[in-house]
Amino acid sequence: MSNHYHVVLHVDKDKAFNWTMSEIISHWHQLFLGNLLSQRYEQGQTLGKSELKKLTEFTDLWRIRLMDISWFMRVLNEGIARQANEEDSCTGRFWEGRFKSQALLDEAALVSCMAYVDLNPIRACMAKTPEASDHTSIKLRVSKAGLSGWPIWTPTFR
Repeated sequence: MSNHYHVVLHVDKDKAFNWTMSEIISHWHQLFLGNLLSQRYEQGQTLGKSELKKLTEFTDLWRIRLMDISWFMRVLNEGIARQANEEDSCTGRFWEGRFKSQALLDEAALVSCMAYVDLNPIRACMAKTPEASDHTSIKLRVSKAGLSGWPIWTPTFR
């Protein structure tokens, strides 16, 4: 959307709690540089006992942060704000306030939320059909299903 976005997230805590140290470091390094210990570990260098203990402390914290929606939103919003401020040659707060979140506790809530997100560009007159909207996942889902060119539905808003 032109002034906000929606993200539907699923945090698989069981999977994340079973990540190895290598998996945590790999995920963390996709977002951040890590530190000297994590870089050395990922390069296959041998770490001493005290270095491994300290790296374990870091990876325990990183695992928690990688599962934390607030941490995710902080990182995502910071990147967007920095880019927007650079494009506009300005500084200062970009976002009006903290993000809002809603737990989706069952499949019906998930489907309802996905429909709301997928129909947002249509309500804003940014697209005529869900499969034609550039910034929703439904376009990709329709394409993957081989339904391109077939309208799923034509919503009417009054």
